Amino acid sequence: MRYDKQQLEKDLLLYAVTDRSWLDGQTLAQQTEEALKGGVTFVQIREKDLCREEFSKEARELKALCQAYGVPFVVNDDVELAMEVDADGVHVGQSDMEAGRVREKLGPDKIIGVSARTVEEALLAQERGADYLGVGAVFHTSSKADAADVSFQTLREICQAVDIPVIAIGGITRENVTELAGSGICGVAVISAIFASPDRRKAAEELKAAVQQAVAQERELS
Repeated sequence: MRYDKQQLEKDLLLYAVTDRSWLDGQTLAQQTEEALKGGVTFVQIREKDLCREEFSKEARELKALCQAYGVPFVVNDDVELAMEVDADGVHVGQSDMEAGRVREKLGPDKIIGVSARTVEEALLAQERGADYLGVGAVFHTSSKADAADVSFQTLREICQAVDIPVIAIGGITRENVTELAGSGICGVAVISAIFASPDRRKAAEELKAAVQQAVAQERELS
């Protein structure tokens, strides 16, 4: 594993997942840099509709940008593209390539994130080589229409069951993130909470402060 658990937990505090829905004349790199200036600590590029050539070009741009800010950069779903652009790793869902197979392809030095909604999925992902888990949707979200809600109790049970870092995802905002304190998470992943904002730098700054507060409360409650 490229990062030890303690370092990865720090890196996962504020995890931004890109989305082209709100570009409004800007490039994805420009918007991502605004988020990085606001304190984003981890970036995942997520593209569902771009052609391969454009996806690769954007991934390379974002990788260079994240390197400049010292922030890990991973690719959503596409293991081959992650290898092609030498990303720091990949994040896969339950319907994507299985974590063990991803580890075989990427080797020991890349970050592998896996989406999980149950304790069973979480434990299997950890067993097969995942470095962290993304659990959700913890609140209702329009970003992934097929994402079933995960209760606070299930989120906490997953955090208690595994030894690897867990982040929450799905419908998280600056206003509701403190509701996740006490669950065991080390951070959150967001899309619209940053990228739908007209001021992405400020949105990231405010959200990061709220997440830090929730994590601090988490430690007090543990």
